[in-house]
This record gives sequence, structure tokens and C-alpha cells, in this order.
Amino acid sequence: MKAADTIIEDQNAIASKLRDYAVLFKLRLSFLVVVSASLGYLMAVDKIIWVDFLILVFGGFLVTGSSNAFNQVWEKDLDKIMDRTQMRPLPQGKIQVSEALIAASIAGALGIGLLWILLNPLSGVLGLLALFLYVFIYTPLKPISSIAVFVGAIPGAIPPMLGYVAGSGAFGLEAGILFAVQFMWQFPHFWAIAWVLDDDYKKGGYRLLPFKEGRSKRSAFQIVLYTAILIPVSLLPWAIPFEQPMIGNIAMLVSSLMGIWFLWLAYKLYRSLEKKDAKKLMFASFLYLPVIQLVYVLDKL
Repeated sequence: MKAADTIIEDQNAIASKLRDYAVLFKLRLSFLVVVSASLGYLMAVDKIIWVDFLILVFGGFLVTGSSNAFNQVWEKDLDKIMDRTQMRPLPQGKIQVSEALIAASIAGALGIGLLWILLNPLSGVLGLLALFLYVFIYTPLKPISSIAVFVGAIPGAIPPMLGYVAGSGAFGLEAGILFAVQFMWQFPHFWAIAWVLDDDYKKGGYRLLPFKEGRSKRSAFQIVLYTAILIPVSLLPWAIPFEQPMIGNIAMLVSSLMGIWFLWLAYKLYRSLEKKDAKKLMFASFLYLPVIQLVYVLDKL
């Protein structure tokens, strides 16, 4: 009986440790990032090379998880203060800092190595750039200035470009356009989150809305402005006359309608300045990007 109890305790301990690492590496967020990279890959190829595709998925997942883990190491003391982060494994002492650093380093090196060696060097460079900017520039800037949002939008927009480069083997205007769409999307997306969580962010000393006064008319107008700019940017794959169009009229129509809907929600926030409207915009942003990118791929196919 004692042996059986010991086995159950060991299994529970392993399951608990795996859950802690899932939080450390932010598996759900990493999954969404990998989906974006995968759709970028599908935009670049006429035929899927499954070995390359799986290397991209696994390598991208490792790099993203590594970035998230390094981020939590850097912010562990501030995470103790904020309601939404105080139960993370580092503030709770479930994972030690040295352990997290080793895991993040191994994951990052392995992920970049897979992208660089088994796909192409440019994919590895993009993975390394995303990790470096996220961990060493964006993360330390967050408590200092709202400019961190602009900096963070760069590594945040790399995944679809990385996916395209992984498929095409070269960087070009098409990859840059996919980067631009995701880059512009991040501003209404992240500012909507910052609006909802502004009180909690302030506990950690973060000022992530566009202006110091936080939930203000000026900040809301900035959200509307960037959401409006996103509409023409999302139509660039259709508007630029490539020899072989990136997308057709169906994707153009869906992108336009999604953009108008997204802009309407941003305008509602501008009118009300209410947290409930920021939540609607936030949830809409989670839907907007994968729908747009998926429609790009389906229309291309």
C-alpha cells in the first residue's frame, strides 16, 4: 500500500511540475504564436514539406516558450504584487530562478538551432532577434515607459514573417507585409488589454497605455487611430500588384469587414471609456488576427 501511495505521490508531483512549466512557458500563448508562424509558412509554399513545417512549429514553440520564461524571471518580483501574476510558479517558489534560467536557455538555444541549421540561417536570425528584443529590450522597458509597447510589437510581429521566410528561404516584400499586418494589430490588441488591466499594471509600476493619465480620451483616440490604420495595412496583400497575387477578392472583402467591425468596437471604447467596451475590443482582437491570417491562406489556396 505504501509503495502504491508513493507512486501516486510521485505521479502527482510530476504532473504538478509539468503544470508549473506550462505556466512558465505560457503554453497557450506560445501555441497562438506558432499558429501565426505556421500560417505565414503556408502563405509562402505551394506544397507543404512536412519535415520543415514540423521543425518550424517545434523550433518556434521553443523560442517563444524561452522568451516567456526569461520574461517571468526578469519580472518575478513585480509578479508577486499583481493579482493576475502572483500565482505564477516563480513568485510562488514552485520553480527556482536558476532552474527557470536553465530551462529557458536550453529551450532558446535548441529552438534557434533548429530554425538556423535545419531550416535556413535567416529563420534562425529572426528567432534570435525576436527573443533578444522581447527579453532584453521590451521587458526592462515596461516599468519605464509606454514606448515598450512599440518595441514589443516588433518581436510580436516576427512570427508570420519567420514562417514565410522558413517556407520561401528568402526575405521579401511579402514577408514584410505579413509582419506589418501583425505589427499594427498589436497596438489595439495590447492597449485593450492594458485598459482592462490598468489598475493591476499600476501595482507593478507599469504604465502601458499610450498616455500617462491612463484610461483617458487621448489614449482611446490613439487606439481608434491605430485600429483605423490597420484596415489599409491588412489590404496590402491584395492591393500590391505582385506577379502572383498574395490574396484575392474574398480575403480582401473579409479583411475589410473584419477591420470595420474592429474599428467600430474601438470607437465604442472612445465614446464610453468603459472597461466593458475595452473587454469587447480585447476579445475581438483575439479573433481578428487568426481569422484574417487564415482567410489569407484559404484564399491563396
